[in-house]
Parts: sequence; structure tokens; C-alpha cells
Amino acid sequence: MLVVSLGGSPSLKSRSNILLDRAKHWLQLRGVEVISYQVRDFNAEDLLFANFGSPAVQQLIEQVERADGVIIATPVYKASFSGALKTLLDVLPERALNHKVVLPIATGGSSAHMLAVDYALKPVLAALKAQEMLHAIFADDSQIAYGENGAAAQLAPALEQRFDDALQHFQQALARRPAPIDPGVLNDRLINARWSI
Repeated sequence: MLVVSLGGSPSLKSRSNILLDRAKHWLQLRGVEVISYQVRDFNAEDLLFANFGSPAVQQLIEQVERADGVIIATPVYKASFSGALKTLLDVLPERALNHKVVLPIATGGSSAHMLAVDYALKPVLAALKAQEMLHAIFADDSQIAYGENGAAAQLAPALEQRFDDALQHFQQALARRPAPIDPGVLNDRLINARWSI
């Protein structure tokens, strides 16, 4: 099983990235391969000018195509998800999230920003043909404490429980996905099928 995680924060120190890192660790402990990308991993000009020839963009597209699931994390700025994340999503092909399990994660200054996921991020993911989009995890900044002096970041107990539940649901959704049929096998089945009217 392969999951691609996309971090939408341009900052090195980011609460949304804390959640993304925790999700990666949680999944890896359960045998899921996770490949992580951050918006800051890409050349800004490649994203702003939609340079589809960029090797980094091509690699992202290939990994998303191979993935069973995608986790997307973003901070909420001015009642919407990050503009940097939008430029990254814009370089993905139109049907990039087709047949993927998608888990959105967002963090914001207060719970008043919770609806930004439903009204801003989910329509973009739907435009990328995300068919199995799970309920988003939203955390307000007060629920995530940065670790000091190398200590791990801490989540509020209520968030930790919701986060664990969402990841379990994500893993179950990944497990129930039908295995893809090799195109050669599918072709053979179609040619050799017995048709009746």
C-alpha cells in the first residue's frame, strides 16, 4: 500500500506539518509506505508557471498516480487553505485523485476556520475527481503544542483521539480498495468472455 502526503505550509515550523508527520509515522508503523512532499520542496517558478516538464513535478504526478491514498494537510489563512498548496494541486492532472482515498487535514487559529475545508479545499479535491474523500481533521492551533528543546510536539487529548480515529478509518478505507487489474489480464478477459444476448 502506498500513500502520498502533501504538506501545504510554506513554513518549516507548522502545526499542519506536525499532524502530517504524525500521520506518516502512524501509517508506517502499520506497514504502509508513505512518500512525503512539501510545497517548499518545489521550485516556486515551477508551481507558479505550472511547469509540467519539471522533474520534481513529474515525479510528484507519477507517485500520486501510483498511490492508493493521499493525505493533504494545510494551514488555514484568511478563511481558506494555503495558496502555496493550491499551486501544487494545480500541477496535478485533472483526474489525479480518481480511485484514491483522500484524507484532508487542516489547522487554523480558531474553530471558526473549520468550514474552510468544506467550502474551499474539498471543492478543489473534488475537481481532481476525489471520489472517496474522508471527513477532514481540523485542529485549532491551541490543540497542538510545539515541542521545546527537541521534545516531540504534543496534541490535546481530544485531538489525539479524533486523529487516531480518522487514521484508523483511512487505513480501513485503503484496505477495502479493490486490487487493480493488470490491463493485459483485463484485455484477455474481455476477448475471451462468453457474451450472450
